[in-house]
Amino acid sequence: MMRPVFTLLLALLLILGCGAPTAPTVPTPEPTPEGPTPEEATLVRVGDPAPSFTAPMLDGTVFDLEAHRGKIVVVNFFATWCPPCREELPHLQSEVWEAFRDRPLALVCLAREEGPEVVRPFLEKSELDLPVATDEDRSIYALYADAWIPRTVVIGADGTVLEHLIDYNPEEFAAAVALIDAELTKLE
Repeated sequence: MMRPVFTLLLALLLILGCGAPTAPTVPTPEPTPEGPTPEEATLVRVGDPAPSFTAPMLDGTVFDLEAHRGKIVVVNFFATWCPPCREELPHLQSEVWEAFRDRPLALVCLAREEGPEVVRPFLEKSELDLPVATDEDRSIYALYADAWIPRTVVIGADGTVLEHLIDYNPEEFAAAVALIDAELTKLE
């Protein structure tokens, strides 16, 4: 008895379903990443005073931002696992550190949430020779931003943020290098 009822219902659904117009297909929007945009995650902007910090350097010294007043300071936040960071670091070395190290410039690259045991082998393998400090608990990074790396912050001799780059973009990076050169020239 159940079998004929089931067959009748299935036949009815097929007949009605085959003739019914179909709804137009609406493309689904691209998924958006959860969390803040790079701009929303930025806590320190151009024109703001740069938050002070100290950080343990891989060479055993301590980087103190306040001790570098009167110089142009470049602060870079990176992680060894981050592809844009790995792309940007060689440019920081050649276009900033090697180009301007004999001028009134200080550079510190802060390894976000990574310790010396991870960072040293990465630098050696990548053949990078930059002044690097660690920010294992993310406390320094938290003064500047909530999310998104790499970040490169150019700080003027008076302690004011002159530029704040997010991610690595060759054109923006080149403009920041030109800004650094111009600011260094003013100090000389």
